[in-house]
Parts: sequence; structure tokens; C-alpha cells
Amino acid sequence: MELYLMVTITDKQRLTDFVSLYKDAGVPVHYITIGRGTAGTDLLSAIGNSGIAKAIVFSFVTGETWAAVSRSLRRELRIDVPGTGIAFTVPLSSIGGKRELAFLTEGQNYEKGEESEMKGTEHELLISIAAQGTSDLVMDAAKKAGASGGTVIHAKGTGQEQAERFLGISLADEKDIIFIVTPTAKKNAIMRSVMENAGKTTVAKAIVFSLPVTDTAGLRLTEEI
Repeated sequence: MELYLMVTITDKQRLTDFVSLYKDAGVPVHYITIGRGTAGTDLLSAIGNSGIAKAIVFSFVTGETWAAVSRSLRRELRIDVPGTGIAFTVPLSSIGGKRELAFLTEGQNYEKGEESEMKGTEHELLISIAAQGTSDLVMDAAKKAGASGGTVIHAKGTGQEQAERFLGISLADEKDIIFIVTPTAKKNAIMRSVMENAGKTTVAKAIVFSLPVTDTAGLRLTEEI
């Protein structure tokens, strides 16, 4: 069964509506961060939106769960009405650690099969979620295995009870989310290094997963060097 990262973007004041719907649907909300809409004024006016603060929600869902929750989003929150928000899924190719996988898929009918890889992809996006202020520890671990660099954003963790039960850590704290684009050939080594050097036995308490990247621009010289 396929597993996906589900991303929801909506106005900050509507965050409670979405979180409540996900809770009722049995969809765990793992991380929340805040952004700001940047569409041009004409476009914002056309879709009934504004450049106000946005809430960005990260969850992990199976294809079966997504089919059910997307119906609820349309029926109950009228997500197709311009200005309400958007939700989309991206297929995961791998998750580092059995307990981490169990935590992210709790309550969903998920059985792990073969690691999925989108045919022909030469790069992967590694996403590591760690305690606030420990992104350097994660990046040092990643660089040991060949990563060239990364980008950090900040988010709020949720799902406190589940995280403590599965991982023995607190998620209801500020988190660093580190994005690393890497050649697929280096993915496993980098994920393993992050798990060993910045994982649950360290101060970073990092988890890591990967998403397939279909194409890139701007990495050729870096990789040649």
C-alpha cells in the first residue's frame, strides 16, 4: 500500500477547522508551521484570497486514508471553494526506522511492502525533523555521508501521546525541519548516518524520510565538485 506525505495549506484562522476534521477522520496531524501567501493582488482577488498568514500542516496518510479524507474536505469544508485552502499528497519512498514508521502510520491500515522508488528519478528529497536548535547536528551527520547542504524551517510538533508511546520523545515542542536534496545513490547512506548520529538516542531526536524528485536544476556543478 502506498504511503504519502499530505500537505495542507489554509488561512491561519481556519486551522482549527482542518485539524478538527482530520482528528475526526483519524488522520494524525504531526507538524504545523506558519507561512504567508505571496500570490499577486489580481490573482488573490480572483480566487477570493488574501496575503495573510497561512498555516501549513504535515501529515502522513495511506492512499485509502487520503481517498476518505479528501472526500470529507470537499463535503464538509468546501475546500474546492476558492480561498478555503488546498491539500495535496506526495508519495514517500522510504522512512528511517521501524518505530518511526509505526508512529507515522498509527491508526491506518498500512502494511510495509517493498521500498518504493519512482522509476527514473536520480535525486531524492530527504526531510529530517529534529529538536529545535539541533539542525547543525543533523547536517553534520548528513554531510558525513555525502550531503552537500540543506535548508531549515521551523515548525510546531503535535501528536504528543503517540510520539511518547512510539519514540519516547516529546513532539509538542518547536522543531527544526531540514530539507536535503541528494542523488538517489547517496540516499540510504545519508539516512543511515542521520539515524545513527542524530537519531532518537541523541539530543536531536531526529526522524528522517525521503520523497522522490523528478528533476533538478542547479546541482550539476556541486555534484561534479
